[in-house]
Amino acid sequence: MFKLLKYSISIIAIFVVLVIVLLRVPSVQDGILDFAISGLINTNSPLVSEDALSAIVCGSRSPLPNPDRAETCILIKAGEKVFIVDAGDGSASNLRTFGIPYEFEAILITHLHSDHFSDLQDLHLGSWVAGRKEKLKVYGPEGIEEITKGFERAYALDAKYRYDHHGDQVLVKEANGYETITLIPNQKPFYDDGFLRITAFLVEHEPVEPSLGFRFDYKGRSIVLSGDTIYSENLISFAQDADVLFMEALSMDIIGRLQKAQEEIGNAGNAKIMFDIQDYHASPMDGAKIAKQANVKHLVYYHLAPAPVIGLMETVFTRGVSEIFSDFTMSNDGTHVVLPLNSEEILISNLK
Repeated sequence: MFKLLKYSISIIAIFVVLVIVLLRVPSVQDGILDFAISGLINTNSPLVSEDALSAIVCGSRSPLPNPDRAETCILIKAGEKVFIVDAGDGSASNLRTFGIPYEFEAILITHLHSDHFSDLQDLHLGSWVAGRKEKLKVYGPEGIEEITKGFERAYALDAKYRYDHHGDQVLVKEANGYETITLIPNQKPFYDDGFLRITAFLVEHEPVEPSLGFRFDYKGRSIVLSGDTIYSENLISFAQDADVLFMEALSMDIIGRLQKAQEEIGNAGNAKIMFDIQDYHASPMDGAKIAKQANVKHLVYYHLAPAPVIGLMETVFTRGVSEIFSDFTMSNDGTHVVLPLNSEEILISNLK
């Protein structure tokens, strides 16, 4: 037995030494590096290939920091058409990491808080480099044109330098910039191609006015995004009978604890922020009540404030929710929701 153990250890030691020696050989190093690079260039898109309505959470957190999550962003795919709703910090990087092509019909912005549009220019540049032939369409509430014009001015020299360097083979000069459409919410869809209808509606996020939610209806399936809001009767109305409601959520319990902790260390500014944000966001319980009253089939929490970092935190975050509405999911970056056509199925997975 001892001889067998000694023999096994010797074999392992020889193998380890051999690996160390091989890793010092340039041709072996080159081969490993080439293999790693081919893996980084991910050409396998996770987007569903079949005709369906689907959503990918490309950012699940609020402005409160979390190293493993990006700020708010939801990708919606209806058939072959892809839309991005909000583009918070880190969301553009997530799209690249997930292997999602930068080929969008348009970007939709719910409201003009920076955590909902700070990555807009990254999406602009990425889609321009990817071969976009026209200006990037951006839909948003009143004031959205100030945002897009500001980005155009801020990045004018960047765009010039990139075009001068790469030329027409990479960049279509006329496609630089934004085509901005200001949405005036009413009862009618602002987008309707005969199969997909997108409707904007008002939610309550004062003093940020107007603030929007969006409803996507595609061939009998539907997804609603709440945007940032408190409990809202208008949201209930527009979410009626939806398959999935993506609902923002702020834990009053946890935020209250954070407020107290900031007060105890004498950080009055952060304590006031923790106090202030409680009056213009919905709690998880509010979201559950909205989902129940709107008769939605499944509830997905996003724009999480704060995004849970441990299981216990998630338990506290959702405490009492299942007593009101049991069919819910706490999203992560990469949460993937697929609604097959001619079905009532709701398929939920994660890209990470």
